[in-house]
Amino acid sequence: MTDNGKVTVKIYGQEYTFSSEAKSKDRIIRVCNHVDDVVTDIASGVKGSISQIAILAAVNIADEYLALEDAKLEDEREKEQLQKDVAHITQLWEEAKKNFLENKEETRVFQEQKDAILEKYNAQIIELENLHRENEQRASRISELEQELESFQGRLRNANERRSDNSEQIKELEDKLKEVEGTYFELQMENIQIKGELERFREGE
Repeated sequence: MTDNGKVTVKIYGQEYTFSSEAKSKDRIIRVCNHVDDVVTDIASGVKGSISQIAILAAVNIADEYLALEDAKLEDEREKEQLQKDVAHITQLWEEAKKNFLENKEETRVFQEQKDAILEKYNAQIIELENLHRENEQRASRISELEQELESFQGRLRNANERRSDNSEQIKELEDKLKEVEGTYFELQMENIQIKGELERFREGE
């Protein structure tokens, strides 16, 4: 029962009155009911005086309290370990994210370098093909000039045999021969230069 801020309860058949100012009435009733249950349970199995039963009840309640304390400590340890695990996982995640971003940047830079090298290589291939084509054209022109030179030389020999009658024609052929020889020499020099450039491209591949 309750009266004027006080609570009266029964523990093992005895009435006790408590002030409810510091604690709520419901809390006091719950505590006393629990003590009554413990005392009654002990008394049903143990023969002894009320003081002995009270001591055993106090020991049991203290054991319950310590068990709760141990459980609380274990919960706190588990909570602390969980916080450490979360912190560790968070750190691993941040490191993984950082590594991913770094690798992504490295991949981008590598791809740009690769594209630049490929572009330069393709440009060199095109230039090399142009040089090959130009070299083939010059080789063909040189062959034509060689045939033309041979023809002029033959005509010059024939003209020399008829020098007395063909002095003017010989002069014309000699001038033409010099022109062809000059062109042939220039093409030979350009051909040598192109071959040198081709060699350098092959060494750089």
